[in-house]
Amino acid sequence: MTNKEHIEKDFALYNADCMDVLRSMPEKSIDLSVYSPPFHDLYTYSSSPKDLSNCSSIGEFINQYNFIVEELSRVTKPGSINAVHCTDICKTNGTLTDFPHEIINLYQNNGFELKGRVTVWKEPLKVRIRTMVQSLMHKYIVEDSTKCFPSNPDYILIFKRKGENEVPVKHDRGLSYYAGERPILPNMLTAWNNANDSNITESELWEYLNKKYKNWDDPKTNKLSHSIWQRYASSLWDDVRDSNVLEYKRSKEEEDEKHVTPTQLDVIDRLVLLYSNEGEVVFTPFSGIGTEAYSAVSFGRKAIGTELKTSYFNQSLLNMKGAKSRFSKLEQTTLF
Repeated sequence: MTNKEHIEKDFALYNADCMDVLRSMPEKSIDLSVYSPPFHDLYTYSSSPKDLSNCSSIGEFINQYNFIVEELSRVTKPGSINAVHCTDICKTNGTLTDFPHEIINLYQNNGFELKGRVTVWKEPLKVRIRTMVQSLMHKYIVEDSTKCFPSNPDYILIFKRKGENEVPVKHDRGLSYYAGERPILPNMLTAWNNANDSNITESELWEYLNKKYKNWDDPKTNKLSHSIWQRYASSLWDDVRDSNVLEYKRSKEEEDEKHVTPTQLDVIDRLVLLYSNEGEVVFTPFSGIGTEAYSAVSFGRKAIGTELKTSYFNQSLLNMKGAKSRFSKLEQTTLF
């Protein structure tokens, strides 16, 4: 049952339990699913008994989550992608639970193949300030470094539904938009300068590639597309901009126990552009403040999202107002 719903030509958002919406969706109706599941015992999103983050144990969480993955398997078209944003769960005693491993097991048991795992780098000091985790405190390096451990990154798990996709995801001219802070790697710049006997800077090279290859017809010789793909193809995304997020502060409520930051648009933009065609349907079962739907619509896709928490749902409707005009604005600006 839905509490609220908002349906337009390009998107439909539901203030509802994702299972209620998933069960009403036709089989093989989704071209891409991108989402971040609620993490058991990491954040408390709401007091609702339907909220996965309120499960009493990791076992109960996995059991309930499995029902969702079963439905995602049913509605995802063969050969299409589910991309799951997650992290390891740190217990109160500092021990890590390998949450990505649990997700992989669920997906592999429900008709998906694991195709890739991306590590999203997090700046340790920012993580320390945001989470107050003691294992990142410098004083323990002095007192007892066995109490110090690396900052947890985020992961993107990329699953492909078994079977052949009837409609390939094509980029006829290659890739032309880069979502991130530093599209040019140092070795790419060095190779370019050596090959051309030049001494241009990173920003100058990026500007040159954009001007010359933005509408290049031949993807084989499109150096802009090749440069972008080298970055996207890396298993480490180390230039995701922490501040590139939608408005979320107004959606926080008193019952929110911890500071929650939405997924960065750089991450979602890459996945939407890589794994869906314009006009296709992108689904997110945990839409939060609407990041996945916003990205999908801004790049000409259609979006369906479900969100249990009313304040997040209301914020997502506000955020969606700027989705359609976003890409035209992006094309008029540069990264440098």
